Amino acid sequence: MSKRRAATCQCSICHQTRPCSDVAPGESIREAIATEIQKQTPAWNSDQPVCTSCLNQFRAEHFRHLLEEEKGELSDLEMRVLDSLREQDSIAANVNEKFDQQLSLGDRISDQLANFGGSWAFLILFAAVVLIWMLFNGILIAQEAFDPYPFILLNLVLSCLAAIQAPVILMSQNRQEAKDRLRSEYDFQVNFRAELEIRLLHTKLDQLLSHQWQRLLEIQQLQLELMEELAERRDKPSS
Repeated sequence: MSKRRAATCQCSICHQTRPCSDVAPGESIREAIATEIQKQTPAWNSDQPVCTSCLNQFRAEHFRHLLEEEKGELSDLEMRVLDSLREQDSIAANVNEKFDQQLSLGDRISDQLANFGGSWAFLILFAAVVLIWMLFNGILIAQEAFDPYPFILLNLVLSCLAAIQAPVILMSQNRQEAKDRLRSEYDFQVNFRAELEIRLLHTKLDQLLSHQWQRLLEIQQLQLELMEELAERRDKPSS
């Protein structure tokens, strides 16, 4: 038994045939978006359907005009969010994974060294090495010490270690700041996208409420007319 084909409708903007579930009737489009459509497509009217893809583009253009009126020139991040809204793409991403893909071998090694240098294992190992060095050269083998008191060679080794460790830690901190900056940019895009979606939902709710009130008023008017007609029939003397 053959399956029934889904009903299709033609978009009045792009003139492509799509499933009717992906096409919105023109009368359901709110006034601000309809005005934007008529600006770019003067031949369009509210009786013609519009597909979801075209509708998203007009919504993005409408939001762009609103934001330009509120803020002036838009930033690259805001334009990126509008593009994602137009294409209905997700802007959420795993920042750690994306940032780690950009790291070189030297960056990974320096991060590992910085992590090890800030751990208890390094502190314990460092204290043990210094203590053993001082014991061997100060007490146990004082007669044959290769670095007798005041441990000049030990001071040189520690100075070299500090000189190497400091830039490694700074490089790791710079990469952490870059990662935090990238994370804040993604957070801004997600929050900005959510704000636009919420504003769109609010306008849709307002439109639904206005339509409901209009329908209720029409129903009430019909009821009043019926009641008046019934009253006239009741008061009319029988012939």
